[in-house]
Amino acid sequence: MLENYLPVLIFIAIGIGTGLVMTLMGFMLGTRKPDVEKTSPYECGFEAFEDTRMPFDVRYYLVAILFIIFDLEIAFLFPWAVVLDDIGWFGYIAMMIFLGILVIGFIYEWKKGALEWE
Repeated sequence: MLENYLPVLIFIAIGIGTGLVMTLMGFMLGTRKPDVEKTSPYECGFEAFEDTRMPFDVRYYLVAILFIIFDLEIAFLFPWAVVLDDIGWFGYIAMMIFLGILVIGFIYEWKKGALEWE
């Protein structure tokens, strides 16, 4: 019975081996020229501040919400379009309700100014 798992074990070993080989090759063959820009701390698109509890600008979160809205939309639209003939009007109405909720989220983002870049 355990011989059925041999291909899975081989696949896992090849995957781990390939990952290790690529990481080691990058480490050994890569150039190391650190300068001030490369060694400076960087996070979330702006320089690090002294206080770690400083609040983020709300636009950062609004852009994240906008990404989630469009990511969900695309993730659900493709399978829905493939089976639209099979699910009929019920599926069509359910997707229109879903898209309506996403449009409400998009309008919220628009009103909050997440689409305006400075």
